[in-house]
Amino acid sequence: MSRSKEKVVVAMSGGVDSSVAACLLVEQGYEVIGLFMRHGVKAEEPPPVAASVGSGEPVFGGHGQAELAHGTQCSDPPQSPLGKGGSGSSPRAHQGCCSASDAGDARFVAGMLGIPFYALNFEDEFSELIDYFVDEYARGRTPNPCVVCNDRLKFGKIVEYADAVGARYIATGHYARTVRKGDRNVLLKACDARKDQSYVLFGLSRDVLDRVMFPIGNLTKQQVREIASRRGFPNCDKPDSVEICFVPDRDYARVVRERRPDSFIEGDVVDDSGQVVGRHKGLAHYTIGQRRGLGIAAGHPIYITGLNVESNTIVIGDDKALERDGLVAERVRFLIDPPTEPFTADVKIRYLHEPAPATVVPMSNERVRVEFDVPQRAVTPGQAVVFYDGEAVLGGGWIDCGLRREDCRLSIDDCRLDVSAST
Repeated sequence: MSRSKEKVVVAMSGGVDSSVAACLLVEQGYEVIGLFMRHGVKAEEPPPVAASVGSGEPVFGGHGQAELAHGTQCSDPPQSPLGKGGSGSSPRAHQGCCSASDAGDARFVAGMLGIPFYALNFEDEFSELIDYFVDEYARGRTPNPCVVCNDRLKFGKIVEYADAVGARYIATGHYARTVRKGDRNVLLKACDARKDQSYVLFGLSRDVLDRVMFPIGNLTKQQVREIASRRGFPNCDKPDSVEICFVPDRDYARVVRERRPDSFIEGDVVDDSGQVVGRHKGLAHYTIGQRRGLGIAAGHPIYITGLNVESNTIVIGDDKALERDGLVAERVRFLIDPPTEPFTADVKIRYLHEPAPATVVPMSNERVRVEFDVPQRAVTPGQAVVFYDGEAVLGGGWIDCGLRREDCRLSIDDCRLDVSAST
């Protein structure tokens, strides 16, 4: 079958990455359909960059727009809700994604490319993602909504739509690559290590991975912007999205408080010996590794090393106390045949973390124990942990708890009992 007969549904977020992804596929002869995902979160925002081009009205793609059902795409997801993700070439940061102005930008580019453009609206489903975000904080964990959105919403909805229109492939503007190995696709890191987003894609099913295309995975960010500039795209210099799309004002505590006000009960701050050294304003304000906002003068740098929901206490310590020799991960999913024996891998415990050599020990019930060659700082429950073999993503899961060296010798059940209070 020639490429001119192959349909590809492209998730277009209004950013430069997805715009160039769609452009490259059009130039390669695919029949491209642009798809924007709307979540219904309201926020003040600037007008779309497309508004300053041409007649000032965004151009619609060949078939106009249709309302169906939404998720979100984060260009550079935060390493945690308390920190920023990567940085684009622009000094400014675009707040959030999937807004009305983003839809206008995506629609304008689709018109320039002459491709059909549709908007999916699934506000109700997206509300469930916000519930996950809030509930994780209420559990003393630090959520990673961009990964969950990819897993639960974004790629699932794209595939559903692709099936409805008879498209074999789907595509996004993520910085990642795939390569065919045998009869399956393998997920690889992007060529541009500074923009690599393979970490947020570990949750894809193998069936989805076999259908997905990442057209810009072999390019650098600068090359992507240059392509957009040569094509005359109005968003060629648009800043990257670096904030969580449903918290464009960066006030994460506000979102949690609106849905779970019981998460803000004051409690004790204790040191490693259990001595009370201060008070906190509610666990949902804090995360593992946090240094600022404690209001405690210790004469040396101190960090949050543990959150205990049962006792409503925060544990603090010095930099050394942040280190963990391993971790337990739950809800593990593999993009290869699931291993049954221990294996070595490079393990990444947050978006901006340099992968660390470790041994991964498969356990029961979709759990694994990870034992690092060298202790790692700020192993944070609720964050994703991803396993690599060189450039290839083997799989990943969700951090349940950190382990000290003595914990790594225990059974999985003993580990959970022993470290739950300290991590």
